[in-house]
Amino acid sequence: MDTQEPEDPGDVLQSKAENLFHELQEHFQALTATLNLRMEEMGNRLQDLQRNVSDLMVQAGIHNAIKEQMVKPSLGNQQTE
Repeated sequence: MDTQEPEDPGDVLQSKAENLFHELQEHFQALTATLNLRMEEMGNRLQDLQRNVSDLMVQAGIHNAIKEQMVKPSLGNQQTE
């Protein structure tokens, strides 16, 4: 004979809701970890790109010309005061 009492529907619902919440939490943590990793990779790629662009500008002689253009206007402003 089965002597178990029927489960309370409120308890069943609460148990299912808790299971769903834990599953959602696990998925959210996995997604967060994936996004953090990808953002770190993107940051590294951007730093590499900045270094490569700077190297190319130096090789092309543009880097120094840009610095000179930035310095000249600021020197000109100081002289007129």
